[in-house]
Amino acid sequence: MRKQSASVRVKNFSEVAQGFTEKEAIAEAKRCIQCKVPQCVDGCPVNIDIPKFIGFIKDKEYDKAIKNIKEKNSLPAVCGRVCPQEDQCEIKCILGKKGKPINIGALERFAADWELQNSSKSTVNRKPLTVNRKKKKVAIIGSGPGGLTCAAELAKMDYDVTVFESLHKFGGVLVYGIPEFRLPKRIVEIEADYIKSLGVDFKSDYVIGKTRTIQQLKDEGFKAFYIGTGAGLPYFMEMEGENLNGVYSANEFLTRVNLMKAYLFPEYDTPVTIGKRVGVIGGGNVAFDSVRCAKRLGAEEVFIIYRRSRQEMPARQEEIENAEEEGVRFHLLTNPVKLRGDDKGWLKEVELIKNELGEPDASGRRRPVPIKDSNYRMPIDTIVVAIGQGPNPLLLDTMPDLKLNRKGYIEADPEGRTSIPDIFAGGDIVTGAATVIQAMGAGKIAARSIDGFLG
Repeated sequence: MRKQSASVRVKNFSEVAQGFTEKEAIAEAKRCIQCKVPQCVDGCPVNIDIPKFIGFIKDKEYDKAIKNIKEKNSLPAVCGRVCPQEDQCEIKCILGKKGKPINIGALERFAADWELQNSSKSTVNRKPLTVNRKKKKVAIIGSGPGGLTCAAELAKMDYDVTVFESLHKFGGVLVYGIPEFRLPKRIVEIEADYIKSLGVDFKSDYVIGKTRTIQQLKDEGFKAFYIGTGAGLPYFMEMEGENLNGVYSANEFLTRVNLMKAYLFPEYDTPVTIGKRVGVIGGGNVAFDSVRCAKRLGAEEVFIIYRRSRQEMPARQEEIENAEEEGVRFHLLTNPVKLRGDDKGWLKEVELIKNELGEPDASGRRRPVPIKDSNYRMPIDTIVVAIGQGPNPLLLDTMPDLKLNRKGYIEADPEGRTSIPDIFAGGDIVTGAATVIQAMGAGKIAARSIDGFLG
């Protein structure tokens, strides 16, 4: 897929990947051999009929393509941009056995973008709010990808659905966590508007657990609840110096940049302080989003500091390659052990230790083992800690009867059912950090379970 050149894109927050042209999309769609038993569908957490929508693109029937996708996926423009298709549907593609698999993600994006650009020609079913809705009210707590999907599925079943979001924008991690250059916020807004068009009510600046408790919502007539609040409590390394000025959690850093538009300061009121040398601790997508933002915010040198080797990095290969093209430098098999500051409390230096790889741990990746007496120091002005996030206890502390696991996540069965019969949950608040499409799959499954419970 075409993309902005690295020398240009590091100076802006515009979308890097440019999408397929019509000619490119048709050519790619023609490569699909229309398997009789398509394994790609099994690899999709929301079970899109992939060969069918690709066939429609091949025949230039783009309206039918997007209609087919939206039968199973209410956020195709989002998924076409940020889902790791290479590890899900594309890895199952039979063409990938001896060559390149079909670029399913780019074709999904093409169909979704066609609809955005040709809304007057689209016949995708948008069910208006009607008086025929089922009387039962369902509350969706959190407007991330899982919550939006659950809401859309229940609305299609004619439930009276309300989404409660603690922030002032809808989309959850899609708006606060993923940078504009990977996922433009207008795309998220358009996708949310589609779900509103199905009759879903949205309430922002509404913190369940503070503004209202679940019990109060029950008193107001809600009969079932889906908790999709994600994992928004940042983890730190608990090393000396993490309280210095210039040290961010990835959660705070990305929220300032993405949701609060710090990259447009002073047009927007939120500042973000960036030094000349910025290090990001971690090797996942959040770490790479952070380091690429830092580069665009004017840092002269940017580093990924990761305790394992490149092979073990959980980030998408595409994002790792994009970062390299943009001048990000890697300190691999390296871990920070101490942060040092000046007499005014500002970060000035990080002490690192080198690692070697030992036996695999619970993740299946080889465990990093510190090498004795390999410590060294590096001058640094800003550190972003991107080593993962956990469940925010704000809501969970108000629900003592809800069973949690030892890590503080909600215990839910594969159908999204929790220890409380009318409460369902899915996504990162159940599994820990995962992908957008996995959260959507969980929301879809939970919608069916809620329908079974209420029906």
